[in-house]
Amino acid sequence: MSEENHDVTGSPELEITQESIDKLSNAYQQIHGQMSKVIVGQDDVIEQLLIALFSRGHCLLEGVPGLAKTLMISSLAQTLSMSFSRIQFTPDLMPADITGTDVLQENRETGEREFRFIPGPLFHNVVLADEINRTPPKTQAALLEAMQEHQVSVGQTRHLLSDPFFVLATQNPIEQEGTYSLPEAQQDRFMFKVYVRYPSFQEEREIARKTTSDTNQKIEHVLNAVDVLEIQKIVRQVPVSDHVIDYALALVRQTRVNEPGTPEFINEWLSWGAGPRAVQNLLLGGKTRALLNGHAHVSTDDISALAAPVLRHRIVTNFSAESEGITSDRVIERLIEETPSKEGELTSDPRLQKIFAA
Repeated sequence: MSEENHDVTGSPELEITQESIDKLSNAYQQIHGQMSKVIVGQDDVIEQLLIALFSRGHCLLEGVPGLAKTLMISSLAQTLSMSFSRIQFTPDLMPADITGTDVLQENRETGEREFRFIPGPLFHNVVLADEINRTPPKTQAALLEAMQEHQVSVGQTRHLLSDPFFVLATQNPIEQEGTYSLPEAQQDRFMFKVYVRYPSFQEEREIARKTTSDTNQKIEHVLNAVDVLEIQKIVRQVPVSDHVIDYALALVRQTRVNEPGTPEFINEWLSWGAGPRAVQNLLLGGKTRALLNGHAHVSTDDISALAAPVLRHRIVTNFSAESEGITSDRVIERLIEETPSKEGELTSDPRLQKIFAA
């Protein structure tokens, strides 16, 4: 069963009321306020991290060193009152180093020897996989199994992970020597790929002021693990109109090269497009974003706002695009520009009719 289809709690469906929407919206503002005590700027990154968490997804963060990625993630875990662990991925890291291992121990009462499982750092609610591209594929695969199945296999035994379980993996885009790039199929397991960019001048000035003075800001808890599980359940109940689903489908299906209705610039710039998991993540992310903004329904604005983090690691630009300096984000930006969001225009577009008929 894929990660997108897991039942969150097994409890009865939770009704979406205005009270629950207001509660979640207020919690989002409080979390943002607490994190702003130690994190300057990065509003979009914080929003996307929370959307992924409440959607029961995982995030791949990419940014140069020194942009407070680790501090941001540990601060988020503190505001949510959840256990946090950081794994520094290195070329010599083995799967057992992150999943845990069986240790042979002697039972003092019976004198018999038996194996006892010692949990690894994956057995926490929030896991930071730092520089995931520095560890061999075998260890990457062990992490991705945990992300997908919410369990780890050690020997013949499967061990369930904590719930909620949220993985944030980081990559350094500068140094590529001695790294093991994540294959596209494995990147597809991440709900979002989030770019952590340089701060603005004013933000960097504030960072310099805060980090060089004698201040110690204490982060307060806003939600706990039970609250997060309840929110994850509520997200699934947010209604989505057929028009919004069609809009998400139109964006994703247009990325598929040489298919009916695919724009010419996609055929020219891409060698591979996004799969069905992109549509699932667009809709789940749209539901969460709507709730965070105090809305009880999903709009096409919610979908287009999340198109870049959902699609940028699921489409592959070709040599022609790279030679022209065309990035995946530019492809997505043009895709949004050329896809009508209004219901009548979307269904009446001759090119998009080919996509809907395929």
